[in-house]
Amino acid sequence: MTWLITGGAGYIGAHVAKAMRAAGERVVVLDDISTGIGARLPEDVPLVRGSASDREVLDRVLAEHAVTGVVHLAAKKQVGESVEKPLLYYRENVTGLSVLLEAVVAAGVRRFLFSSSAAVYGVPDTDLITEDTPCAPINPYGETKLVGEWLVRATGRAHGISTACLRYFNVAGAAEPELSDTGVHNVVPMFFDRLTRGEAPRIFGDDYPTPDGTCVRDYIHVADLAEAHLAVTRKLDLNATGADAGDLTVNIGRGEGVSVLRLAELVGEVTGMPRKPVVEARRPGDAATAVASAARMTEELGWTARRGLREMVESAWEGWCLSHPEARVAK
Repeated sequence: MTWLITGGAGYIGAHVAKAMRAAGERVVVLDDISTGIGARLPEDVPLVRGSASDREVLDRVLAEHAVTGVVHLAAKKQVGESVEKPLLYYRENVTGLSVLLEAVVAAGVRRFLFSSSAAVYGVPDTDLITEDTPCAPINPYGETKLVGEWLVRATGRAHGISTACLRYFNVAGAAEPELSDTGVHNVVPMFFDRLTRGEAPRIFGDDYPTPDGTCVRDYIHVADLAEAHLAVTRKLDLNATGADAGDLTVNIGRGEGVSVLRLAELVGEVTGMPRKPVVEARRPGDAATAVASAARMTEELGWTARRGLREMVESAWEGWCLSHPEARVAK
């Protein structure tokens, strides 16, 4: 077995590559290094620099490494940018996926794991989101992820490929400092960035129908997320050798809600820089509550997230300080 991980030099991808190698899987990474960092990868994982939508590169990598399964993580993923540049997001996330699947079919690969998102649900009117909650994305990013799911499942059914679509909720933390999230697009590093610069964290809206008025979200440690990928790839192995290739769609979360205000307070505790958040206007489309039901992953695969929120914040802070030395003296 050899797994190709597209986008494998990214924040999540590097954790997946590390977890799969630790489990004894052979792995090759394809990444254009536009946001990824090659140094994140284990030394024994080959890195091919190129686009996951380049058919010539795909055909070569799939053949040369005798790839038998694909974990597709490469994608554009910023909600605001997707609103400004919908054509870019559809080209990268949908057209690019189509090219990849064509190469997968031609190469006879029978295992395909697709990185999806809770953004496919939009703003659901429910306290606990199950995989059967209606999908109604409210931005081009979420739309491209939902269309991607449709495309993956349809291709799997037509060509006997065992498929899985993983709907991530909010990812945080780091398995080790060198693998941490270096961007400032997710809420935890956004808080770190503000505190490091001597500014208070920002919270968008404190008048939601929640216990403290701020949005409630489900956070999962990136190391748990990587282990979930490993559990799913093993399920794909079983399905690919059976009579029915099958497909699997699962939420990846802890099933526990945490308010943004509580998260900001915890970040202040961990960093030693407690500051009262600045409350700004609500952002359009933010749901009051978005918490995953994690029951299907437990029932189907026996997998449950193990790490808590404090561990996420502490590990993320250690990684932030590694890449931002000034953070240690900002207190």
